[in-house]
Amino acid sequence: MIMATGITTDPMLPQPYSVRDVAKETPDTFTLRLEPEIAVNRSSFQPGQFSMLWVFGVGELPISISGDPALQDRLVYTVRSVGQATHALVNRRVGEGVGVRGPFGTGWPAEAARGRDVIVVAGGIGLAPLRPLIYQVLQNRDDYGRLLILYGARSPRELLYRKELAAWARNRETQVLVTVDYGGLGWRGHVGVVTTLFKYARLQPAPAVAMVCGPEIMMRFVTRELENQGLSRDNIYVSMERNMKCAVGFCGHCQYGPHFICKDGPVFRYEQIRNLLEKYEL
Repeated sequence: MIMATGITTDPMLPQPYSVRDVAKETPDTFTLRLEPEIAVNRSSFQPGQFSMLWVFGVGELPISISGDPALQDRLVYTVRSVGQATHALVNRRVGEGVGVRGPFGTGWPAEAARGRDVIVVAGGIGLAPLRPLIYQVLQNRDDYGRLLILYGARSPRELLYRKELAAWARNRETQVLVTVDYGGLGWRGHVGVVTTLFKYARLQPAPAVAMVCGPEIMMRFVTRELENQGLSRDNIYVSMERNMKCAVGFCGHCQYGPHFICKDGPVFRYEQIRNLLEKYEL
């Protein structure tokens, strides 16, 4: 298990954080900014890692960190309200407490990607775990080649970070392409699944590293398309965020073949799990 060096206490013990801001992204998705109640709780994280967020009397759930890794005085999470625990979390008021364990897990290979083109492919809320990586690449622009962001959602109203998508596109050597499954009368962008964006992408596969996050069926088709475009399996990474309960490999809920997603992932090199990812309903 890879943990950020900021963890100084029992990893099973939630640390006290307070809600400082809650922003509505879509009708059912919210971004929370948390700050530690005491300074010693501040911890660094790698893009791609996750935390366990605990709401007293309701429960605990794993959520990927979606904030800027350069800002170590806060933790940011984008959460879709789909159940009791997530509903309680996004309804926290400013000043109310949230327990935080972590950060846990492996991160995106930002260091290994230095000097190379970076391809980011996201589906739905899968853009949230990739946002810290995008921040890191843009803040260290001279250390990377071209940045290509391909993002798909079900409809325009479900797109995350719309203002940031537009801002990212204005950076040099950066291409942002967005598509939706159903556009409606007011939509003037691309319509179709995210793989349809590859025909518009200025893609140079040889020096590129690809990082993918979204529904598993989407990642199956994206990884195949990346291979068809000429990327090797060793240069494709995916985030497998499923069934994590304890975050430290004790409970076994997230076992995925020989791997425990919470400690061996959630970010994996595609070659590591290709045979498992291709098995439906595993």
